[in-house]
Amino acid sequence: MQGRMLTALTRTLLYGSVAVASVSATYAQQPNPFTSPADVDAGRKLFQAHCSRCHGQNARGGETGPNLTTGQFKNATSDAGLFKVISDGVPNTEMIGIYRGRTDQTVWQIIAYLRSTSRRPENIKLAGNSGRGQQVFAGNGKCTGCHRVSGEGGRLGPDLSTIGDRRSPEELKADLVDPNARVEPRWWTMRVTRADGSVIEGLRMDEDTFSVRLMDANENLWSFQKRDLRSHQRIETSTMPSSTGTLTTSEIDDLVAYLFSLRKKES
Repeated sequence: MQGRMLTALTRTLLYGSVAVASVSATYAQQPNPFTSPADVDAGRKLFQAHCSRCHGQNARGGETGPNLTTGQFKNATSDAGLFKVISDGVPNTEMIGIYRGRTDQTVWQIIAYLRSTSRRPENIKLAGNSGRGQQVFAGNGKCTGCHRVSGEGGRLGPDLSTIGDRRSPEELKADLVDPNARVEPRWWTMRVTRADGSVIEGLRMDEDTFSVRLMDANENLWSFQKRDLRSHQRIETSTMPSSTGTLTTSEIDDLVAYLFSLRKKES
C-alpha cells in the first residue's frame, strides 16, 4: 500500500513538473507580452541585480560575459531563444540560468530591457529636433537649475549627461509629462521643522532612525538630529513639475529628442 502511494506521488510530482515545463515552453513561444516602459525599467533592475556581474551594469560586457547591446546573440536568434537561455543557461559554459525563484514575467522583462539596449538612435525617428530641444532645456524648460549635463547645471535632480543610454524616447516623454509616476528614493525630499518653528526643505541625502541630512534649493547641506526637531516629513513625490503646463507639445518633443541624444561616447 505504501509503495503504491509513493508511486502515485512520484507520478504526480513528475507529471506536475512536466506540465509546468510545458506551460513555460508554450508561453515562451508567444510574443513578449511585457514590453511597456515600466517592464523595460523593471528588466533593467533585474538585469543589474542578476546579470551585471558578468555582462556589466549597462549590458555592454564585463570580465566574463559578452556585450549584449548589439542585437546579436550567440545562442539565440529570437525572444523565445533568449527566454530559454536566460531561464536555463547554456550547457558547458559559464552562462547559468537565472535565479530559481524567477517567473516568466521577470524573464520577459529582462528580454524587453535587452531589446531596448540594441535600439540604435539612427534607426529611431523622433518627432522633435534635438537642437531646438537643447534651447528648451536651457530656456523655457528651466532644466539646468536642477540637472547637470557634462558638468554644467544643478545637482537637485539626476545627472542627465548619458540619459539617452538609460531611457527610451517613450520613457523620457513619460518622465516629462508625469514626473510623479516614477520617483526613486534617491530623489525624495524632506521637510523639517526646527524647535524655533523655522522650516527647511530639501533633497533627502541620508536618513536613519536618529538623523536626517538634506540639501536645500541653494545646494546647502543640512544635518539634523530628529530628537531636536519639532517635526519631519518625507515627501515621495517629484520636485519637478509636469512639462504639460509650461511647454507646448512641440517643445516637449524637441526636449525628448535632445535628451535622447545625450549618450555615452563610444570608445
